[in-house]
Amino acid sequence: MNIVKATRRFEEWLGRHLTLVKPDLRLKHQRMAEAAFPFLRATFYRWIQVWPEVCPDLSKAPRVLAVGDLHVENFGTWRDIEGRLVWGVNDFDEAATLPYTIDLVRLATSAVLAIEEGHLALKAKEGCAALLDGYRQSLAESGRPFVLAEQNQWLREAATGELRDPVHFWKKMETLPKVAGEIPPSAREALEHLLPERGLTYRTVKRVAGLGSLGHIRVVAIADCHGSHIAREAKAMRPSSVYWASGASDPAEILYQVIITRAVRCPDPFVQLRGHWLVRRLAPYCSRIELSVLAGNRDELQLLFAMGWETANIHLGSQSASKEVRRHLGTLKPNWLLSAARDMAKAVSDDWRVWKKSSEA
Repeated sequence: MNIVKATRRFEEWLGRHLTLVKPDLRLKHQRMAEAAFPFLRATFYRWIQVWPEVCPDLSKAPRVLAVGDLHVENFGTWRDIEGRLVWGVNDFDEAATLPYTIDLVRLATSAVLAIEEGHLALKAKEGCAALLDGYRQSLAESGRPFVLAEQNQWLREAATGELRDPVHFWKKMETLPKVAGEIPPSAREALEHLLPERGLTYRTVKRVAGLGSLGHIRVVAIADCHGSHIAREAKAMRPSSVYWASGASDPAEILYQVIITRAVRCPDPFVQLRGHWLVRRLAPYCSRIELSVLAGNRDELQLLFAMGWETANIHLGSQSASKEVRRHLGTLKPNWLLSAARDMAKAVSDDWRVWKKSSEA
């Protein structure tokens, strides 16, 4: 099955689980054709098909509750219950029980592609080593969240760049178009549940964001509250693509809430799974961070080290598997991650070229 047929079949499956937003899906297809890095971000469903063929030994590694769709732009910041700024993995739409190696290889592959396309200015070998060092050290120290307070100043400075300024953020939010038609009652209920006051007047707008979830309904409620704007988003959810790739016929649990509850994490109290809607607060510093938005003086090796560490923070939520993961890591060859990332980068790039050619036909 090539990428074109896989995409068609996946989207047929997707349409059985939620109402597809066709214009957003067309935009996703266009973004997929731009370059291999955005293609990777948009096609976890294809990754989960190809990964066992390209990395057969690593696909048999000990299993944990994993992110699945992990990549260098699936990190962001939020405020915890104490109001502190926290950095970490931002999206768990594809969470599933998987070999722990899949998150590391996908993260490293995204770094390799980002380097090839000029989004990161370092060597692939150094980047993979930094990721793995961070992962190993976090496992050894039982993890620790990245609270951007008196510690982690370098990361706070990198993550709070000019483009995340509140004035810029709310100007962008003000340009979002109104929702056309009726909002699903379940989405409205989910949004209103997260508002700070009952009966607060709000307007609903459509938001287009991300790549993997393009095509899902996203509804944002924007209100004025005590002299300033607030925003809440409801995104339609469905089971992980893992279940599609495996051919599972039974309804699958959405594990978003489970994985963030178990991880070594200072959770965002505004992120909740309500039925089949993920609801969250949107704010200048409560969002995903693209590489282009990070401050220009960032230490990229230190950043990748932190991403490896945070990956272990998530995997440590599978406590019974931690010892087995450490043991398995000790059996792997020194350059295993770089080798696997290069192999998967080639597979992704090959698929991207086929997709690009088909989109031009």
